[in-house]
Amino acid sequence: MILKRPQMERALDKPDPAVRMFLLYGPDESGSRELAARLGKAMAGAERIDLSGAGLKADPARLSDEAMAMSLFGDKRYIRVEPAGDDMIEAAEALMEAPGAGNPVIVVAGALRKDAKLVKLATARLDVMACISYLPEGAEADRIALGMGQARGVRMSPDIAQRMAAASGGDRALLAQEIDKFALFLDAAPDRPVELDAVGFASLSADAEEGDVGALVNATFDGNLAALDAALTRIDAAGEAIPVLRALVRRVLLLSAIRAEVAGGANVTQAMAGAGKAVFFKERGIVERQVTRWSPPALARALERLAGAERDAKSSRSAGGAGLGEELFAIGRQARRRG
Repeated sequence: MILKRPQMERALDKPDPAVRMFLLYGPDESGSRELAARLGKAMAGAERIDLSGAGLKADPARLSDEAMAMSLFGDKRYIRVEPAGDDMIEAAEALMEAPGAGNPVIVVAGALRKDAKLVKLATARLDVMACISYLPEGAEADRIALGMGQARGVRMSPDIAQRMAAASGGDRALLAQEIDKFALFLDAAPDRPVELDAVGFASLSADAEEGDVGALVNATFDGNLAALDAALTRIDAAGEAIPVLRALVRRVLLLSAIRAEVAGGANVTQAMAGAGKAVFFKERGIVERQVTRWSPPALARALERLAGAERDAKSSRSAGGAGLGEELFAIGRQARRRG
């Protein structure tokens, strides 16, 4: 069954033994992971078994085996599958057919399509609970920023919360990192809250930095090489390679999902509407322009390049900012050829 977020929060806080699998998916992967953490908290002290969708594709029986297995010491246990997608559908179907599954399974997937096999499975069964996480925007994003600040002892005005939420682009993980930074700066904690005023915010804000990353992403996929070169000079491409690459990957996945809807018969306007909150409201026009520019094969090649660049950035062979720049210019040149 498909649940709304508040319903899923309650279900994870007090997991029902009759529920065999929780499916968390959608464009807001940080939001899905936040939900998954609630199950871990509810099962404090339980043994956690980590699996991946790719691993379960190779061994579909393992999921049901782990769900039915007893801990060596008789303790509670649960299984977390991440990353995941329709590659694990055979494993999920085997789990449903198992005679018993006492250990809950929680699956953290990305932006699955409405017709994804895992989504269809969840829709058809009462012992599978699913929830889609959308990127927060507008007043909802502002409330999340205020709530995160309160939990860390950082009091802020609605105006500062709004600016902080906008700078994060709807990414809860980035927003949490930003607020953690202010909590450290202010020496704030829940038992000793400190006011974050406009001066303190301006002194340490990532507003400009996030704007530069957004400009870099748009310049890359627009094929605007001059703007790309300017954006690269404004950020620490070597020191911030991983956050930059992940912002680029999120854009590729978004464009790919919308292009898939177009390939299925929808026009661009319909596909954009179907994407809903996955598209940050301030960037709808930009994203629509990029959808028309990029073909699915070109997006697949761009994703391969970005995955390779992230591997290099994490290795000792990394060329730092220069290597990242080369990859982004290659993707930008592909955009100029209109995918």
